[in-house]
Amino acid sequence: MTAYLFILPMIVGVAAFVIYPLISSAYHAFTQWDGLSPATWDGLANFRYMLFEDPTFWPSLRATAYFVLLSVPSSIVFGLALAVLLNRMIVGVKIFRTIFYLPVVLPSIAVLTLWKYIYDPLYGLANQLLTALNLPTSQWLQSDRMAMPSIVIIGVWGVGGSMIIFLAGLQNVPTEVYEAARTDGAGPVRMFFSITLPLITPIMLLQVVLGLVLAFQAFNQVAVLTNGGPGTSTMLFMYKIYTDAFGSYPNLGLATAEALVLFVIIMIITGVTLKTSSMWVFEETK
Repeated sequence: MTAYLFILPMIVGVAAFVIYPLISSAYHAFTQWDGLSPATWDGLANFRYMLFEDPTFWPSLRATAYFVLLSVPSSIVFGLALAVLLNRMIVGVKIFRTIFYLPVVLPSIAVLTLWKYIYDPLYGLANQLLTALNLPTSQWLQSDRMAMPSIVIIGVWGVGGSMIIFLAGLQNVPTEVYEAARTDGAGPVRMFFSITLPLITPIMLLQVVLGLVLAFQAFNQVAVLTNGGPGTSTMLFMYKIYTDAFGSYPNLGLATAEALVLFVIIMIITGVTLKTSSMWVFEETK
């Protein structure tokens, strides 16, 4: 009984903020509910409307898939590249690590607001730099073609979190393995692809899974920068859920149905990623 009393706050917290919301949302996904009046059972109506009648459902899924395909690989590649560069005992390396990690701890809304001004087509710093270099300027967030890449660039600017995790993985690679490879005449490139990369694939798997989950739930970028535009080019699925739940005509029943669909999508993709990880993740044999 004493043990249960000690863990009681955690049990109450999980029940109130995890288990109950999951059960409640699973129920309300099959209802018509505006959040104020009592919910009325409506069966599969929300899912039928979502799949066959909602004009923004499939465009939002395509935009989200596009965002995931751009943001997850770029964050891993640039995060690993920074970690490799900063995994050296040189003068001032700790300062550089701090500088590259700093965007992670800055308030996201303030950072996104700053980037919104940077991307301004007329007065933004981005176009001023391009003009100074005699390069063509861009409409950035106001362009159907460039809006999503512009958002991904902001994510690349903030890869300090990935860098730190990769850096921890790199520092756990045994130095004697590198010494043996140098003795055999291996160069830096060969050692990276034959030693470093295989040994940090467990860390890479972690980064892929976390990146997928966070990318599918991205919201702040669109809410601050584009409001889903131009058109539906940046209408990420989480932003669609928000607008359906709290827009001009709130429909929390439809929004919870969409959240359930997003949950299933994330579970399937994460499961496939973990299931296929044995094909490329290095496991040390004893």
